[in-house]
Amino acid sequence: MMSEDAGQMLAIYDDPSDQRSLSLDETSSTEESPDETRLSLETINDAVPYIGQRFATHDAAYEFYSEYAKRCGFSIRRHRTEGKDGVGKGLTRRYFVCHRAGNTPVKTLNDSKPQRNRKSSRCGCQAYLRISKVTDSGAAEWRVTGFVNHHNHELLEPNQVRFLPAYRTISDADKNRILMFAKTGISVQQMMRLMELEKCVEPGYLPFTEKDVRNLLQSFRKSDQEDESLDLLRMCRNNKEKDPNFKFEYTLDSNNRLDSIAWSYASSVQSYDIYGDAVVFDTTHRLTTFDMPLGIWVGVNNYGMPCFFGCVLLREENLRSFSWALKAFLGFMNGKAPQTILTDQNMCLKEAIAIEMPTTKHALCIWMIVAKFPSWFNAVLGERYNEWKTEFYRLYNLESIEDFELGWRDMVSSFGLHTNRHIANLFALRSLWALPYLRSHFFAGMTTTGHSKAINSFIQRFLSAQTRLAYFVEQVAVDFKDQAAEQQTMQQNLQNICLKTGAPMESHAASILTPFAFSKLQEQLVLAAHYASFQMDDGFLVRHHTKLEGGRKVYWVPREGIISCSCHQFEFSGILCRHALRVLSTGNCFQIPDRYLPLRWRRISTSPTKLAQSSSDHADRIQWLQSMVSTLVAESAKSKERLDMATEQVYSLLSRVREQPVTSQGARDISHIHRNL
Repeated sequence: MMSEDAGQMLAIYDDPSDQRSLSLDETSSTEESPDETRLSLETINDAVPYIGQRFATHDAAYEFYSEYAKRCGFSIRRHRTEGKDGVGKGLTRRYFVCHRAGNTPVKTLNDSKPQRNRKSSRCGCQAYLRISKVTDSGAAEWRVTGFVNHHNHELLEPNQVRFLPAYRTISDADKNRILMFAKTGISVQQMMRLMELEKCVEPGYLPFTEKDVRNLLQSFRKSDQEDESLDLLRMCRNNKEKDPNFKFEYTLDSNNRLDSIAWSYASSVQSYDIYGDAVVFDTTHRLTTFDMPLGIWVGVNNYGMPCFFGCVLLREENLRSFSWALKAFLGFMNGKAPQTILTDQNMCLKEAIAIEMPTTKHALCIWMIVAKFPSWFNAVLGERYNEWKTEFYRLYNLESIEDFELGWRDMVSSFGLHTNRHIANLFALRSLWALPYLRSHFFAGMTTTGHSKAINSFIQRFLSAQTRLAYFVEQVAVDFKDQAAEQQTMQQNLQNICLKTGAPMESHAASILTPFAFSKLQEQLVLAAHYASFQMDDGFLVRHHTKLEGGRKVYWVPREGIISCSCHQFEFSGILCRHALRVLSTGNCFQIPDRYLPLRWRRISTSPTKLAQSSSDHADRIQWLQSMVSTLVAESAKSKERLDMATEQVYSLLSRVREQPVTSQGARDISHIHRNL
């Protein structure tokens, strides 16, 4: 029979209710026939229960019926018992029923308590096995006296029945392994992947799910969260006393316990002012020891490195909590909302962003979606899983919305996914993750695989040491400063670049952009040489020299310095595409128009005065100055004229600086710096 997909099984069959009013029609069962009875030991290979089958205990009968049910595509549970304890007979009759037997009772609504509107699996199925206790010659045994195998619902396929709660088990060895992983601070998703590798099973084929692991960790929580919350608040207040520009907000619940808390650093606010146009808000991680959802705001700086903007810890993942988190973040960042924000597939978060950041383009992180594919599709597609994934990536990277939607329909038909819940959901949300719908919005390249790995690695550093909750704040601060030092080292190491085309546009861009951004533009400049441009009435048609059809439409207004391409690469990444660069070259343009060398990709993204004013930390300001001096030396060394000008200006500046008085605090700072050099 056709089955529901595995993900739907998890949603439907995680039903904790146990309706006891099942009506079993005993007259519909096949009555026992003593002539046909045999001991279960003699029928150990029998696959189907039968009237008169004997078992030494009722537990043995249950195990036999459970194994039979698993092979058939359903699970069972213990139902009604009959007998008179204390009269001598004790338990005399027992019923085992299909897990979908009975009907879920109507819940009484309580306005003061949130309702969990979960679909029930109960549908009044009448399948059951009845056993009765029989005593012959003084030896008691259990005999099958009733068996109905008619189900009023679809049975599951073998690769899906394992998702039923009855067959999702965590062994003691696996429990110990999970608890050990939890102490290291890795996420539940990472635990699952590691255990799949250890057990040599395909993704999605463990005998338990991520939800089961979360429930296990929840049951083993022994820390006093109230004490942890007090430590965390104390830590944030101490940071605020040390640095007035440290920012944090928190809320308390009705019992005066910490409900949510968010924080950010002065240097994070400064970075956000420059690089906060595109933001990732990653809410897929939890502080495992405390089972608290964690949200981290991250961006990408002009050197292509992840930069930290802020953190939030929440008790709940609902609309109210996410709205509060977004309001707190905007408050930290002086009310400035990002142009774009990338998140996980969370409907509450989606709604909160629409309310709190109405002008921000919301999109879903493709790498977070792809990470769920093994559990969603591996068991469903089997050997065709990798073939399907290749087709998915092809569709994802298309430029035309029309081509994407036509290709999607063909893919659904080819792989027989018409009734798959995840496929339907992905298509319904396509405008939030598929590139054809997002190319006209700026994402700073954070949708690429390389950036996704860098951001995930960056976040994992904060999660690497989860001991006490307050220590986590310290860990974030330490790692953030370490990352800033690494960034400065990278800036200095990437100063020497190699020109490949010899074109004036290339050397012009190299003098302005960071090595990271220039390398991206240089790739497009090299490729532009392989394209031909044809002037049309309303612009240019640009296509590869080997192609006779197709191409991209480029519009160029030389007087105004405006150029745009139908591929929207500049709008998406801030880097001009090969098509636009080809048109500029054809039009004898020797410098890239200033507006197409964005400030956020330049070597120095803001003025020294603003940098000095925005940072209250003396050491941070010295680091910025050292970075600018390093850039000054690298730029000045490129020609004699530059070197002469820089030498003259620096000599004049040094004379003016020496005229300024030195405070005792400044003298101590200088002495400390010299000792560390």
